[in-house]
Amino acid sequence: HVQLVESGGGAVQAGGSLRLSCRVSGDTIRAYCFGWFRQGPGKAREGVVSIHSDYTTDYSDSVKGRFTISQDKSKNTLYLEMTSLRPEDTATYYCAARRAPYASTCTHRFAPDYWGQGTQVTVS
Repeated sequence: HVQLVESGGGAVQAGGSLRLSCRVSGDTIRAYCFGWFRQGPGKAREGVVSIHSDYTTDYSDSVKGRFTISQDKSKNTLYLEMTSLRPEDTATYYCAARRAPYASTCTHRFAPDYWGQGTQVTVS
């Protein structure tokens, strides 16, 4: 059973940057699809970006070129670097995971089995 704990949210002005972290425990980062989802005020939860254990990534059009996902297997940690932030990026951001032997199934819209508790990002 995988546990995911996010950190790094906060408030920032438009154009600023933040880095979110997701600490993975209960299993190693191997044969998994990990991703970041977000839910803004009055909006449905949406997939933002995914990364497979083989480092294959997939981004939604809304964040492509501004957000970067990475993973440090030695620390069992995922990161989301967010730059050029916009007010519409304001949301609760969730780290998520699903066992996925094949990277082809790991897209930013994947269906997670595990969720973190979320971290708030506010852009004004």
